[in-house]
Amino acid sequence: MRVIVGIDESDESLFALQWTVNNLFNVLINSAAGGERNLLTLVHVHQPSKHYGVGPSAFPAGPGVAAYPSTALVDSVRKSQEQISARILSRALEMCDNKMKAETLILEGNPKDKLCEISEEMKVDLLIVGNRGLGRIQRAFLGSVSDYCAHYAKCPVLIVKPPKEMAGQ
Repeated sequence: MRVIVGIDESDESLFALQWTVNNLFNVLINSAAGGERNLLTLVHVHQPSKHYGVGPSAFPAGPGVAAYPSTALVDSVRKSQEQISARILSRALEMCDNKMKAETLILEGNPKDKLCEISEEMKVDLLIVGNRGLGRIQRAFLGSVSDYCAHYAKCPVLIVKPPKEMAGQ
């Protein structure tokens, strides 16, 4: 079984991973199917660097002035994003605790689109995402990765809701 878990910096996504490890993979490993054929992919998607101003890579530098960031600045921002993503996935990988075969993947773009795309490309059996418990109004304005994936992913989607004590935070 191939499974993707969407990971971000939220406690809810880490709870979804912990649920997956405890409830799904423990059953698969202990079953007759064995754990060798099962693969867990931890996917973190970070937003592309924002560009402001008139030009495609300009940002405001004062009244009526646009400055163009140097290549070094753009590279520095990208490297910083990759380091943050690596730390998030490293923490998530520790939760797997060598219980199953796991790999990590860092993507750039809109998380809801990229999770659906990569789950289709990798032909996964299940996409697992956490749920932040947004209300209807917040979900309408901010969008919901879990809601989008449930509607547009080409594979089954499991949305793991946090326990009540976590949802109130």
